[in-house]
Amino acid sequence: MIAENSLLRIWEGCKVNDRKQQELLYKVLAPKMLAVCMRYTTDRDEAQDVLQEGFIKIFKNLQNYRGEGSLEGWIRRIMTHTAISRYRKLKPMLLSEEISENSVPCYSTNQNNKMEAQELMNIIQQLPGNYRSVFNLYAIEGYSHQEIGTMLGITELLSRTTLHRARGILKKKVLQLEAYQAN
Repeated sequence: MIAENSLLRIWEGCKVNDRKQQELLYKVLAPKMLAVCMRYTTDRDEAQDVLQEGFIKIFKNLQNYRGEGSLEGWIRRIMTHTAISRYRKLKPMLLSEEISENSVPCYSTNQNNKMEAQELMNIIQQLPGNYRSVFNLYAIEGYSHQEIGTMLGITELLSRTTLHRARGILKKKVLQLEAYQAN
């Protein structure tokens, strides 16, 4: 973990095209930003493509960071928008349950039979792309339905409906997993 002031020093080097500072920024933030990209993609390869595309945008738009809020937050927002843009180009927004109702992944639980965060993220990753995007934008990133609608090119109502259905699928998957583990 790097302190914000150290990150800002690296950023200053990036602004004067210091390749070593750009490489350092990438090395420091790539793991966290890859996790952000994974929330919106179907696999690691696609997430890495989004990560690369996001860093290209960052380096092309260095001057756009005005110092308002954290630099890492600004970079995270670019990664999120890059992933959403890619998703919008590749897949139309449809309401469909592409996830298999019968597939129950095998995850372990801790001693208290509580699901670990990574296990929940794995279940979220199984959501169809449109459901996963809306769920992540709302529940994890904290965007409003109006903002989500604008980003994805859908109505606010469709965003709400998609979130509701995503939550329903997640609830069903968690209940299936609990029943599976009880047997």
